[in-house]
Amino acid sequence: MSDHGGPALPVCALTIAGSDSGGGAGIQADLKTFAAHGVHGLSAIAALTAQNTRGVTAVHVPDVGFLRAQIDACFDDFRIGAVKLGMLANAKVIHAVADAIETHRPAQLVVDPVMVATSGAKLLEDEALDALRTRLLPLATVLTPNIPEAELLCGIRIVDAAGAEAAFDALRQFGARAVLLKGGHLDEGTRVVDRYRDTTDRVEFAHDRLDLKAHGTGCTLASAIAANLCLGLAMRSAVERAIGYVEAALRHGYRPGHGGLIVLDHLGAAAGAD
Repeated sequence: MSDHGGPALPVCALTIAGSDSGGGAGIQADLKTFAAHGVHGLSAIAALTAQNTRGVTAVHVPDVGFLRAQIDACFDDFRIGAVKLGMLANAKVIHAVADAIETHRPAQLVVDPVMVATSGAKLLEDEALDALRTRLLPLATVLTPNIPEAELLCGIRIVDAAGAEAAFDALRQFGARAVLLKGGHLDEGTRVVDRYRDTTDRVEFAHDRLDLKAHGTGCTLASAIAANLCLGLAMRSAVERAIGYVEAALRHGYRPGHGGLIVLDHLGAAAGAD
């Protein structure tokens, strides 16, 4: 029971990320993912984008004081079980978010290091990349880079399974308690292999490669991990169920725009699919 005699307060998940006006990625994907898992979603908008399934046409970064006010408002009123970080546009924003995380000390921090656009373009300047490495990654419960993002973080090329394995040593040195290295960018035939490592577990999650050009998979995966952690799952189980959820949401995806990108069906997919 709550202090007011009503139902007990739910555990909430907070996303700190960019907003996608097209509704397929970013804050919008995060909140839909939280809802699909039965978790109350909170948001602090770190960037606003003008985008659709054809691409991004403009980006606006709010004042960091306002970003901090959003984060503080959430922690002041809600019981937050996990925080998910997504698009953080520059070093000033990263430092502001790191300051807030150090102040509020959430139990779980899922860091999706959004650094590379779908086109392959680098999104973060060197100063921001350094801030990400030194301020946020040491605070992370789990880090979820794709291959290009891992290459930027480590400063090495990853072209095959052996390179992916070698990258774990470098990634773990940044301080995250666990790393999920997403394998979609590696050519490993008809299967995609996502590799997970923490202090005790070394696991590979293999699933069919779908011939689809999708939007928002990384955001959705990190948010599903955060939601599962809010539901009390252990990290390895939270990751495994999140991967299953994303695969189901992708298989049920649809094309709401004319750009050809698939948008995941967050609410239609079975939450926590194995």
